[in-house]
Amino acid sequence: MLGQMMQRPLLIADILKHAQTAFSDSEIISRVNDKSIHSQNFCDLAVRAAKLAHAIQMRGIKMGDRVATLAWNGHQHLELYYAISGMGAVCHTINPRLPVESIAYIINHAEDKLLFIDPGFIPLIDEVLPHLEAPPQIVIMAADNAEPTEFPAEMQIEHHHYEAMIEAMPDHFNWPEFDENTASGICYTSGTTGSPKGVLYSHRSTVLHAFQVGLSFSKALQEGARILPLVPLFHVNAWGLPFTCPLVGASMVFAGQHLDGPSLYDLITTQKVTSAWGVPTVLTTLLQEIESRGETPKSLTNIL
Repeated sequence: MLGQMMQRPLLIADILKHAQTAFSDSEIISRVNDKSIHSQNFCDLAVRAAKLAHAIQMRGIKMGDRVATLAWNGHQHLELYYAISGMGAVCHTINPRLPVESIAYIINHAEDKLLFIDPGFIPLIDEVLPHLEAPPQIVIMAADNAEPTEFPAEMQIEHHHYEAMIEAMPDHFNWPEFDENTASGICYTSGTTGSPKGVLYSHRSTVLHAFQVGLSFSKALQEGARILPLVPLFHVNAWGLPFTCPLVGASMVFAGQHLDGPSLYDLITTQKVTSAWGVPTVLTTLLQEIESRGETPKSLTNIL
């Protein structure tokens, strides 16, 4: 005998809808490449993700296609998380610290159709492109509508500008419903034997993980908290924080490429970060800066 309660698939887009309704004023703070601060809220995230989904769809991306990112932690990268998976495509986050040969291998293996890159990675992707069997379209994730750094003319690669691409798009997207076991993201292993191995996440696994993290770390993750994910968005979905924070209403603060001790200390202080999440190699630089200044940032209550 089956129950008679309503049945809905567990889909990532519903986390975004929930955040827009319940926690519209919670913030997303990004330190961009020139060290300036970009600020938006969860309502802005929903609108920009909708615009982005339209733009991606117009580039011929359909359900099941892989869309890759090669970027630091920031608001645009977060928007990609929701736009790509929400429309039914698969978000492929690439670790820029991998060797050129490995990056080329995983782009070829995943058969990425579209690739979003931080402007700072243009020299890296220039090295990768000659090894690609079918180079994807490229979108440069510059911070504004200024013309980004161009690719060398000899590369003859099709590329677009992130902000210009989404500017005229509708601010509402009819997020489709589909089987919750549909793939939402793919990450490739590193440091293993042989070629990197792709690991597929589903909408169901991602939503359940977001619930689990929120319950397990409820003292750190709650409405009013300000979370600094030092774990990269290209590393196992940043431990699920891009999904858990909007679920519980916690604001997010992104450091971008500025991970040195002084930059982190200043960001935590000025943005009143309450909780920092990262691995010891990055946190050690923060600890050294705390010891140098002789004071822990007053807002910081816990580190994971």
